[in-house]
This record gives sequence, structure tokens and C-alpha cells, in this order.
Amino acid sequence: MTTANLTDIRNSYERDGYCFPIDAMTPERARCCRDELEQVEAGIKQAGDDSAVLFTHANFVLPFIDEITRLASVLEPVKAILGSNLLVWNASFFTKEADTTDFVSWHQDLTYWGLDDVEEVTAWIAFSAVTVESGCMRFLPCSHKQDIVPHRDTFADVNMLSRGQELAVDVDESRTVDVVLEPGQMSLHHGHIFHASHANQSQDRRIGLAIRYITPSMSQVGGEKSYAHLVSGEDSIGNFHLLPAPNGTLLSEDLELARRNVEALEKYFYAGAEAQGKRLR
Repeated sequence: MTTANLTDIRNSYERDGYCFPIDAMTPERARCCRDELEQVEAGIKQAGDDSAVLFTHANFVLPFIDEITRLASVLEPVKAILGSNLLVWNASFFTKEADTTDFVSWHQDLTYWGLDDVEEVTAWIAFSAVTVESGCMRFLPCSHKQDIVPHRDTFADVNMLSRGQELAVDVDESRTVDVVLEPGQMSLHHGHIFHASHANQSQDRRIGLAIRYITPSMSQVGGEKSYAHLVSGEDSIGNFHLLPAPNGTLLSEDLELARRNVEALEKYFYAGAEAQGKRLR
């Protein structure tokens, strides 16, 4: 990727709050990643393990996901925005099954994460074709220039967010942009951008991996340390417990760390809520 390409990405991101499409991997590799993921899913379903922990902290327990978070094709665009020192705070799957009603309401990511700044970029990588019909993300351009606006909780069963949270302000749908991606392509978006997605009305699964990159200067509100992976540069600050890459698939010690991190983060995701127990999103 050339310096000019990276400059264009940074300028687009700073202007609009997002940039897409960016080639993260070949369609063939995306297909292989999907196959590997679905093999893991089949094994978990058979074993009855805790899939919620796995799919909110996929990089903790799946080496091939950790490898994706470190790909130069993913890191270089993020580094153009945040700089060379990068942590992965979270890597989670957003999967909508074929012809289902699950959706994501209008929201801002950083509302409930308990992070103290905005030095964060989400890289959303498509493992399947992501179309309007399959429920691609939608962005409201330039909305990242606002601070966090009021949200309300719904805890709706078909809302994929942790609290079923949604913006308590109106969104001009006529101004929104559909984030259509081919397998292997990614989008980047700001933690304040207004975004949402419709249900999947197609006959194929819509599978996306959301990688949350932050700078080491970020920290959890209140000073409590959660876990992260250093994937570029160095961390001389120490606001997070740094983890090594997983040595194998679904190792018990890695699953335990993922569960521990879920417990540490739940107080931020559900702060002030009357109910709990969905997903850390």
C-alpha cells in the first residue's frame, strides 16, 4: 500500500468518520477463514461450550484471528490514523444468519466501553459477501464530529447490541451510506460515528470480524486494567495487561482469560442498566 493510498485513507477517515472498501485479504483467504470459523462453531455447538465468550474475544482463543489482527494490510491503514503503537482491545464476530430478523440499531460504539478517549479505530473485515440485502452496516457521514449523544436501552431480543441500545436522537436516513463489502475487504470507522445495520434477508450468512484498535495512551475509566494484545510498536505506558498470542485453538487457559476479561468489562457495558447478560458490543 503506497503512502498516497494511506494518506487518502486518513483524509477520508478524518473527513467522514469512515473509509471503505480496503483490501484486507484475498477473497480466497477470506473463504478459508470462514471455513475455519465454521469448523470451530460446529465443534463448540457439539461440545456445548461458551460461544458468547469465544465470539466476543476471538483473538484471545483463535490463532488465525490473532494473525488477522496483525496483517500488514490491516495494520498499515490503521497506523495511518492512530500511529505506529497499537493494541487490540477486542475482536468480535458480528454474524447474521440467513433470512433472520437480527439487526443493529443506530448507535455510537464508544458509548458503553468504559474507555477514556477516542483514540480507537474499528476495522470491520468481511468473511462473506456483505450487501444491502444481507444487512450491511450503514454510516451517517461526519457524525463522528459529535460527542457521545444520549442513548436508550431496549434489550430487544433481535437487537445484536449488548443493551439493545439505540440513539435517542433522530437520524436522517436519506444521508446514510451503505457499507457494501466483498469477502476479504474491510471498512474502518470512528468510535463516535452513527452506524446501524438491517436484518439479513439473503440466503447466506453475513459474517464480519470487528477488530477494535486503540493506542496505548487509552485506558479503562476508573483505572482498572483489562487485557489487550500489542500488535504494533511498543507500549511504554502500561494501562492494560498485555497478553501473548494464543498458542492453540480454544486452549483452556486462554478461554479462562477471555472469561475473566468479560467479567472485568461487564461493569462498563452494563453500567446503569436494569438488565444484563447479552453481549459485549
